[in-house]
Amino acid sequence: MYDLSSDHLQTPSFSTRDHSSRCWLYHRFSLSLREVEEMLLERGILVSIETIRRWGIKFGPAYVGQLRRKKARNDDVWYLGEVVIIVQDQRYYLWRAVDQDGYILDEILQRRRNTKAAKRLLTRLLSQQQVTPKRMITDKLGSYGAAKCKVMPTVEHCSHMGLK
Repeated sequence: MYDLSSDHLQTPSFSTRDHSSRCWLYHRFSLSLREVEEMLLERGILVSIETIRRWGIKFGPAYVGQLRRKKARNDDVWYLGEVVIIVQDQRYYLWRAVDQDGYILDEILQRRRNTKAAKRLLTRLLSQQQVTPKRMITDKLGSYGAAKCKVMPTVEHCSHMGLK
């Protein structure tokens, strides 16, 4: 379909910013290399799948690092929740914290679902984010409220099933 030996595919005349924006499509959304190639082709950019793969290898780690290191702000809203996971016939709880943009702030796997476990999650979050959120939204588990009073007493706490 394409002549892979041609010069314009081996040394494309795109800037680094262009390369990283192409890698953004691949890493941010669940797209295959072929889908990214087709999207670029619709916009008049002729590149091979191998070129997109190379761009992903070169510029992908920097983009993925930016996704993980979203700057925390004082007006953030944290959504906290837990889910039961069974590993080798043992019950564990996966505690997760997500911000208003959908970025996962922290995950922690614990055996208990009590105030001590919730307090551990909140202290880890504060040490990693270094900023307290404006509001914290949880389900109706009472452990969140007790842990919040000990760790972040000034943060607004909403515990209602319909708010998530």
